[in-house]
Amino acid sequence: MSKSRFVLDKFAKLIEQGLLSYKDLSEEMVNILKSKRDEIVFKMKLTSKEEFEILNKRVISLEKKLNDIKKSKSLKKTKQAKKS
Repeated sequence: MSKSRFVLDKFAKLIEQGLLSYKDLSEEMVNILKSKRDEIVFKMKLTSKEEFEILNKRVISLEKKLNDIKKSKSLKKTKQAKKS
């Protein structure tokens, strides 16, 4: 309830200040929503897009190395001695 009240208070301030043109109002709404989004992301401690892409590339390379190791182990199977 307090979050919706925050947004409503911001809109009321905008109207009081006389920012009634559509362009100004839409820019202010976008700025308010961006700031709230940034607060939420900061609280959740999410990574940025660049960090995510770097981590994703690392995971892909590690998966490739793991698959290569599995393949090399399967090729190096020990030969069983023939029973006489």
